[in-house]
Amino acid sequence: MTQSHPRISKAVIPAAGLGTRFLPATKATPKEMLPVVDKPAIQYVVEEAVSAGLDDVLMITGRNKRPLEDHFDRNYELESALQKKGDARRLAKVQESSDLATMHYVRQGDPRGLGHAVLCAAPHVGHEPFAVLLGDDLIDPRDPLLQRMIEVQERHGGSVVALMEVEPEQIHLYGCAAVEETEDGDVVRVSGLVEKPDPADAPSNYAIIGRYVLDPNIFGILRTTEPGRGGEIQLTDALQQLAQEESAGGPVHGVVFKGRRYDTGDRGDYLRAIVRLACEREDLGPDFRTWLRSYVTEEMQQR
Repeated sequence: MTQSHPRISKAVIPAAGLGTRFLPATKATPKEMLPVVDKPAIQYVVEEAVSAGLDDVLMITGRNKRPLEDHFDRNYELESALQKKGDARRLAKVQESSDLATMHYVRQGDPRGLGHAVLCAAPHVGHEPFAVLLGDDLIDPRDPLLQRMIEVQERHGGSVVALMEVEPEQIHLYGCAAVEETEDGDVVRVSGLVEKPDPADAPSNYAIIGRYVLDPNIFGILRTTEPGRGGEIQLTDALQQLAQEESAGGPVHGVVFKGRRYDTGDRGDYLRAIVRLACEREDLGPDFRTWLRSYVTEEMQQR
């Protein structure tokens, strides 16, 4: 008999990072506000949470992150100017971000890693399971990963992580999971996790990507988790304890994702994400694809 678990309604989005890989662009602009075509990356993430039924969103911010709050707030002067111009299309775009969800913000005063950022959400989340979405990973809305993770959590309880198979030589860039198969083809039982292992020591090539559905017991573990790799409090280390001690708030399951994911945390992947998403837009795609084919052809002929 399937056990019933509390319905998830809250999403937590850590957004306190410095964005050093995108300097100097991120010197005064939060990396989450960098545009992906014509929307900031963070808006795609909030839209994903809302599409999964999570309309209570807590953003973990830091210094110089005020533009994030401004983006999801009303801008009455701009709205008034667009109304006077009769520009209903752009007015709708401006109002869209402020109407998406109920937004909350808390500052991570001391940037001590992802685990510490998640711990900052404890007073808001309380004793409910919740989702964590990292802003560097954009998941194509045609591939409803988060909805599937919520289904798995509601069925099994505990926590759920998103996993993706990567080349073995790339696993050192990710958290890595040791897994056991289940009766569901896209779901595995996680028996252990390790943060950014050497390829020779990795238990698998299943990498953790930036989506989690967490049991609230994670907070108690994070409060006692010692700094790990990089001198930071690692969420992976806390999940490792949950995976090994089911009585502490486990089990931990993984959803193996094979859909479309856009990594905006790396400069090259950020550019590729823009190109891919622009090509798929109805308003931009046809002309942009024509130009792109012409550009690639010219480049190939010159080499």
